[in-house]
This record gives sequence, structure tokens and C-alpha cells, in this order.
Amino acid sequence: MSTLATTRRILTQLRHDHRTVALMVLLPSLLLVLLRYVFDSEQVFNRAAPALLGVFPFAIMFIVTSITTLRERLTATLERLMTMPIGKLDLLLGYALAFGLVAVVQVVVAATLALTWLGLEVEGPVALLVLIAVLDAVLGMALGLFASAFARTEFQAVQFMPAIVMPQVLLCGLFAPRDGMAGVLNVISDLLPLSYAVDALTQVTRSPEVDGTLVRNLLVVAGCALAALLLGAATLRRRTP
Repeated sequence: MSTLATTRRILTQLRHDHRTVALMVLLPSLLLVLLRYVFDSEQVFNRAAPALLGVFPFAIMFIVTSITTLRERLTATLERLMTMPIGKLDLLLGYALAFGLVAVVQVVVAATLALTWLGLEVEGPVALLVLIAVLDAVLGMALGLFASAFARTEFQAVQFMPAIVMPQVLLCGLFAPRDGMAGVLNVISDLLPLSYAVDALTQVTRSPEVDGTLVRNLLVVAGCALAALLLGAATLRRRTP
């Protein structure tokens, strides 16, 4: 019950924060539209769009959740909640469920736009494409919740983006094939969960087959999201010192 109560509270707050909702739901779609016409080629866009469907929600959910969680700590909201009989994991699961629902809306809007107006071609099941993109958004959210425990100000929370998000974006295969990178970078990319999400999205758009590699990639992304939530619960503090 405490988890659902936290979920309702976060969703109620978001309902009154139109700018944040617009940022989370509409920004990935707007960026996809922008890049479609930057490339000005359906063929080039079809090669890049699968990765972008994972990267944009991942980055945006990381920023929003890390700042939102830190703000609740700075305003003593988190301190008041933790005086109640509620576990740390229950609290974070409430955050995760609320932002996860927003992530579903975010990805469905972006995927619908890409598949219709922007001409993205998908060989595999569309539902699987949406599921992978949602898992990616949830991964960004979970990492944002975890990172917020180490920030003392909102500015510091934003600074975690180049430390946690950008290396994954650069090494996930969006800009260059991972197997063509220098040896050390290739090894590092194999350790980053966003690489597996991008691989899964790319495979779904190019092949209708659901094989062991795809299942493995999905499990890696989901497992990393769960691990980030558990670490976030372990490092959750009542207030920022």
C-alpha cells in the first residue's frame, strides 16, 4: 500500500507540473522529428532511429528522476516520509512505478510518431520494440534515482549526466559500430547496459526473429534497472547533508 501511495503522490505532483510532463512525454518525439529532417533521408533515419528510441527516453528519464528525487530530499519531503512505517525499497518502487507509467506514455508517443509520420520500418513485433524502449526508459529512471543519492544540489544532479549517461550514449553503437571501436572501448561498451538496449532495438527493427541474443539483451537491461533500484534503496538517505 505504501508503494501505491507513493505512486499516487508522484503522479498527482506531475499532473500539476505541466512543464515536466511536456519534457518527459513530448521531448523524445520532437527530437526524433528534428533528426529525421536533419538527416533528410528515410534510409539514414531508419538506421539511426532504433538507437534514438532508446537513447532519448533513457537520458530524459535520468535527468528528471534524479532532480525530482533530490528536490524531495532538499525540501524535507523525503525525511517526513521516512519517519513513517515505509521501507526504502517500497518508497523507491513507488517512484519507479510512477515514472515507469510516464515512460510508457513517452515511448508509445515517440514510437507511434516514428512508425507513422517519420516512416520508421520495423521487421519485428512493434509491441516488442515498445517494450524494449520502455525498459530503456525505466533503466534511465532507476539510474537517476540511484545517482540522486550522491548529489547535494540540483546542479550536482545534472552533472551526473555526463558521468553516467554520456559515456553510454557514445559507446552504445549509435555513432559507430561497437565491434569497430578500439579494444578497450569495446570492452567498456560490453559493460554498459545501454549497449544491450540499443542492440535489442536494432535487432527488432531489422529481423522478425526473437532469438536467444535478443532475450539475453532484454534480461541484461531489466537486470541492470533492478540492480540500480536496489542500490538506490541501499544508499537512500533521509536528507542531503
